[in-house]
Amino acid sequence: MRHAPTSAAGPVSTPDLDLDLDPGSDTRPATRSEPQAEPGSDAGPAALAPAPEVTGFYEARTGSVQYVVADPATGQCAVIDPVLDYDEKSGATATIEADRILAFIAEKGYALEWILDTHPHADHFSAADYLRRRTGAPTAIGEKVVEVQKLWKEFYNWPDFPADGSQWDKLFAEGETFRLGSIPARVLFSPGHTLASISYVIGDAAFVHDTLFMPDSGTARADFPGGDAHALWRSIQAILALPDATRVFTGHDYCQGGRAPAWESTVAEQKARNSHMARYRTEAAFVAARQARDRTLPMPKLILHALQVNTNAGRLPAPEANGRRYLKIPLDLLQAPWD
Repeated sequence: MRHAPTSAAGPVSTPDLDLDLDPGSDTRPATRSEPQAEPGSDAGPAALAPAPEVTGFYEARTGSVQYVVADPATGQCAVIDPVLDYDEKSGATATIEADRILAFIAEKGYALEWILDTHPHADHFSAADYLRRRTGAPTAIGEKVVEVQKLWKEFYNWPDFPADGSQWDKLFAEGETFRLGSIPARVLFSPGHTLASISYVIGDAAFVHDTLFMPDSGTARADFPGGDAHALWRSIQAILALPDATRVFTGHDYCQGGRAPAWESTVAEQKARNSHMARYRTEAAFVAARQARDRTLPMPKLILHALQVNTNAGRLPAPEANGRRYLKIPLDLLQAPWD
């Protein structure tokens, strides 16, 4: 397991996990380690796949991991799941996280080729639109985001909202391929946590968002609107069918047991030690356990704030006549903690 150094920070909530912990935090990037094959694993295809340089940026407030993925041969890079800073108590927004990613890209001399979302996040705002405006790089997400937009368009009562995915420059289809510089990449449709989730397999690295967490932390919840535990099981099976040496990069870490933040494992490690997948060996057992646990979890505190931004590719609401922006919070929509 690869960890990042920690520094003191406040607690982060853990709505996606079976745990309630106070993690440490890390505001510094951690670069990748070379892929290591597990003893007896099938390392062949992944060991031969090009290895992008992967740098993770841990955002302590929400436990999110943002990534810069670069082709060392060409210097072209992608940013995956960038975070726009938002403080729900004050309503303040900032671009601290996005700006440190831009500073890192400039320091390394990379050229930003893609801004990639894995899904519309429920626990933080996306900085995709900010990065697009700053750099001109195209944004992309999976084509099923349209279904999420249609769902939340009704929830927010947005009759004029274009639920067609046009907010992104590119909508990826299941199995679609592209390149990051000289490195081949492909899209895995991996719903369950949301109905639009995708994973990016770039060379020997798989960015699996909120399907698998670190092996000691299990899997993500599947009870959001449009989520499905059966679909999550099938998505995880597709990820675990990748070569054992494939590096797995998760979208969140809540610092199990108070350890330092960590976000890189391998398929072999996940198969052998994931606390959910190693215990629940059949779809029926996994779904029963996942659904039972999900019924005990509160909704993420930012879900109603974040989805109206993230279904719009990270665009904040337009300023009103007084020049201020406002969020719209539907009442009595989601399950209450006392239900």
